[in-house]
Amino acid sequence: MHATRRRALGQHFLRDAGVARAIVDLVAPARGDLVVEIGPGEGALTGELAGRAGRVVALEIDRGLVARLRARIPSVEVVEADARAWDYGALARPPGGRALVVGNLPYSVGKPILAALIAARTAIDEMALMLQREVAERVAAPPGSKTYGSLSVLTQLYCDVRVALRVPPGAFRPPPEVESAVLHLRVRPGPCVPLADERRFHAVVRAAFAQRRKTLANALAAGLGLPLEVVRKATTTAGVDPGRRAETLTILEFAGLARRL
Repeated sequence: MHATRRRALGQHFLRDAGVARAIVDLVAPARGDLVVEIGPGEGALTGELAGRAGRVVALEIDRGLVARLRARIPSVEVVEADARAWDYGALARPPGGRALVVGNLPYSVGKPILAALIAARTAIDEMALMLQREVAERVAAPPGSKTYGSLSVLTQLYCDVRVALRVPPGAFRPPPEVESAVLHLRVRPGPCVPLADERRFHAVVRAAFAQRRKTLANALAAGLGLPLEVVRKATTTAGVDPGRRAETLTILEFAGLARRL
């Protein structure tokens, strides 16, 4: 892959060993654990993971880097793959161990990779993911904040999420123009609120945030193709003021709405 393609992917290689150690420490892999690393690049995290985990599978899209990593760290299974489309759900946990995901996600594809991981959550125990700082903060945002949106709700529904580390541009080569942050995600045994229908919940959340400036009732009516009066009645029955904005609702309130709509 030549430099322009790498730039298009937003690939910035981590070169700070202290930061690499701090990221791996978040999930603290042990000999009984399996780790999938996304975007190993030049191997700053890979070496750290290989020394601690039982099995490491590294997903790298750049053929040249794949060959170099295989030669440098032969104990790691380096797979040439697109992390957006890889089948994380097919992972088999080691007996008595955990399945962990660690990675420095390319900025341009961070969100679709995160979505793929959340979709495969039943096969994963814990994750430490480096993203563009704004995206990381959006994922962890609480209700009422400007950055809280469907990405926040649909991740927090299934995972305990926190922004664990901030990483300055100087920790990378070449340094990116934006700051990075590492999300620590622990997958919950089930959704954090009881859901009658998960697909409907997802649809309601996406519709509510699709037109953020509109009131909740107007956004839901437009997004779900329902008459405004029906939506107003459902929101009121769920104990939610139809004049509120989507970013003020808790996950529990969204669950109540989805049940009524």
